[in-house]
Amino acid sequence: MTTEYSGSGDPRRSLELLWGVRERPRRGPKPRLAVEDVVRTAIAVADAEGLDALSMRRIAEELGVAPMSIYTYVPGKAELIDVMLDRVAGELTPPDDVRGGWRPRLEHIARENWRLLHAHPWMLQVAVARPPMGPNLLDKYEYELRAVDGLGLTDVEMDSVIALVNGFAESSARVSVDAAQAERRTGVTDAQWWEATGPLLEKLVDIARYPVGSRVGTAAGQQYGGAVGPEHAFEFGLQRVLDGIEALIASR
Repeated sequence: MTTEYSGSGDPRRSLELLWGVRERPRRGPKPRLAVEDVVRTAIAVADAEGLDALSMRRIAEELGVAPMSIYTYVPGKAELIDVMLDRVAGELTPPDDVRGGWRPRLEHIARENWRLLHAHPWMLQVAVARPPMGPNLLDKYEYELRAVDGLGLTDVEMDSVIALVNGFAESSARVSVDAAQAERRTGVTDAQWWEATGPLLEKLVDIARYPVGSRVGTAAGQQYGGAVGPEHAFEFGLQRVLDGIEALIASR
């Protein structure tokens, strides 16, 4: 899969699209579509088939218009991806009403990011070193920071804590999405793969050479029902991440 990069288009045009800046109306017939029609269609295509399937031509086909007419609404794929990222960020539920303090709020943030990445797995194809500065993503950053505000952390530590939680959710979701896509694209379940691999592996591998790996791998495989357990890894890892943050807060 091709990796796309947010912020790789024209920054001015991206910001205008993100914040709904409109050019002065021109004379002539009323436009048939709106930017939101293009964005909504692009998200639907990417959800179903990934970003590799996304193009101006494909969007035009879905909307029943001429390919060149799409450029009336968005200048290109790079700017469109920026808007797509911001729009789906608006689907997240803020943790403001979560009770119990900072830990349940950070847990909520991690779970919401995990959920969003599974709903829109194409997001994992976008490198966001230069995040789109749209209203939904800025709202997201604001309410995430509020979850750890007033705990004695410095501003940089607050930013780092949120980056840690979001980064963990993203890396865990990537493993989970990859596992699901492997089954869909190969047509072979994890159980079927192990049934085909296991007997031959037993003949080729000397168990005595790998006593710890054999014991632990067998126990984990039985627990997960496969080579990896994405949901277990997410739940276990999230609590360990929060334990580390708790130790940091306690040190203050």
